[in-house]
Amino acid sequence: MKKIILRKGKEESLGRFHPWIFSGAIHHTESDVALEEGDIVEVLSFDGQFLAIGHWQIGSIAVRVLTFKQQPINQSFWAKRFSAALDVRKAIGVAGREDNDIYRLVHGEGDNLPGLVVDVYGSTAVMQAHSVGMHVCRNDLANALKEVMGEDLKAVYYKSETTLPFKAQLGQENGFLWGESNDDVARENGLQFHIDWLKGQKTGFFVDQRDNRSLVEQYAQGRKVLNMFCYTGGFSVYAMRGGAELVHSVDSSAKAVELVDANMHLNFPNDHRHKAFAEDAFRYMVEMQEKYDLIILDPPAFAKHKDALRNALRGYTKLNAKAFEKIKPGGILFTFSCSQAVNKDNFRTAVFTAAAMARRKVRILHQLHQPADHPVNIYHPEGEYLKGLVLYVE
Repeated sequence: MKKIILRKGKEESLGRFHPWIFSGAIHHTESDVALEEGDIVEVLSFDGQFLAIGHWQIGSIAVRVLTFKQQPINQSFWAKRFSAALDVRKAIGVAGREDNDIYRLVHGEGDNLPGLVVDVYGSTAVMQAHSVGMHVCRNDLANALKEVMGEDLKAVYYKSETTLPFKAQLGQENGFLWGESNDDVARENGLQFHIDWLKGQKTGFFVDQRDNRSLVEQYAQGRKVLNMFCYTGGFSVYAMRGGAELVHSVDSSAKAVELVDANMHLNFPNDHRHKAFAEDAFRYMVEMQEKYDLIILDPPAFAKHKDALRNALRGYTKLNAKAFEKIKPGGILFTFSCSQAVNKDNFRTAVFTAAAMARRKVRILHQLHQPADHPVNIYHPEGEYLKGLVLYVE
């Protein structure tokens, strides 16, 4: 196995089980042949002590740690990690239920599998690699998934065209690694959804908002609901089941709006309380005539990296200020940020600034985050990315 030697004193973070090694911590490599991106490497301290095994990659994060023990990285290793992840999902009650077969099985560092995401939709697992190392191992990973999931799994779809480093020039294509499925309908808390794993965002559905969708359902009774950046309409469907007077879904993508309508037809055929609009979110909010008393703001990530933070915060402030301006007195605002570069304090400050700009009295009812099947490794706080607030607006 190829070896990475760290600089003196740079092993401290590994002693705290942090799963990333940055390029600046590396002193040199020991190998007869050059390192290739995606290689499995052994990490040693400057004085030659074993520290970890991980995937080598080009960039500021040079090694993503797979284990802090000396052990082979093979299908058995992957199967043990998948089995542990599945045990967690069963323990928290999202796997093994007749009314729910949508959940995240693997959440990267949160499941000690950095660079890998696996979402389960019915009998199909959608695998997404965020590192070249996981891409290289994709077939072993698929075989390990089959081993662990057994008869519950009929297909493994690989969806990593847009998530792998573009400089790696891997020529990767999305497609089935094993099996095949045309059944794109899965269940979340008894509701049915079409999952577009072929062309949809992320793995085809925003699994991370499940608990927050349930909370919207609790508040929807008798309210006029506006779901901005609705994508496939998850929040809208829950609001309908919650007894909303009307639900309007808005997204700039006509394809997303088609999926919203399809999901509504699955769950509430011939129910005229819902309408969907393919329009720009800001323009819709500026021009809207309807007065809503429950508004959901779940925009895409405004900041992909820290350099975009200032502009992102301006965007969150502008968006929330318009919602505060338009919402009815006594209304409820659900507002979110999924930008990892935007921390809780940044987001709260942007929302508070927006409330002050709109001159509305606001109370915090709930502080929201990602669900339990998106766990945060206690040694890797960077894994906490989703934050949200539920606000009562006088």
